[in-house]
Amino acid sequence: MSDLLQQLYDGWHPALYAAIKALALFLTAAAAFRLTLRRTIAEFTPFDWVTAVAVGAIVGRTATSAGTAWLTGAAALLTLIAAHDTVARLRFIPWVRRLVDPPIRVLIRDGQLDERNLFRCRLTREDMDAILRQHGHRTPADVHLALFETKGVVSVFEHPGTSQPSA
Repeated sequence: MSDLLQQLYDGWHPALYAAIKALALFLTAAAAFRLTLRRTIAEFTPFDWVTAVAVGAIVGRTATSAGTAWLTGAAALLTLIAAHDTVARLRFIPWVRRLVDPPIRVLIRDGQLDERNLFRCRLTREDMDAILRQHGHRTPADVHLALFETKGVVSVFEHPGTSQPSA
């Protein structure tokens, strides 16, 4: 029983050390992300999500590992954020953008649903119906164009000359 208690509670010193490292890593990450001038979570692309998850893993593991110093975690964190910023800047080069960003896919064109692109985007027909309802449309026939954007959202455009339905 004392071994179990020892595993659950090993004193205040390691806990305080972990809290200080977590705060230091958080401040390091916040400052680094602030300098990169990136987008909000709502605008994340897949490579943004990969970076965010990896940063969380580095902060969490470094903060709770007695054998990993803040400097080691900060070096990994800053390297990851610098690599992310470099890729974000390189996205202005067309071939890099094609590698990093998923392509825009047409899901509906002139009321016709493209089942193949729906499958490529991992959307079911029911998913598409829900998206259309969120945009105030009942069926694909009501839509001129629906695009699966690089950020994973669907943009819906009405037929020319029709007014926006009230939602």
